[in-house]
Amino acid sequence: MYVVYVLNSLKTGRHYYGHSADLAERLKSHNNGKVRSTKGYRAWEVIYYEEYPTKSEAYQRELFFKSIDGYNFLKAKGVI
Repeated sequence: MYVVYVLNSLKTGRHYYGHSADLAERLKSHNNGKVRSTKGYRAWEVIYYEEYPTKSEAYQRELFFKSIDGYNFLKAKGVI
């Protein structure tokens, strides 16, 4: 299983979209400063996730979240 996730920075309120096979381990990486793009905005919390059977499906959903339609979808659900 692969997970598409949305993180919220507790420091700045920014959002980060990603996908991973192990969400708990990936969140640790974000919060330990091992991800360059999120390092300066620590600490992070998971505010939304969806599970998919393949990496390809998860990646496509991540790309959707990064689009304006995905933003509107998350906004309508009250996620962001």
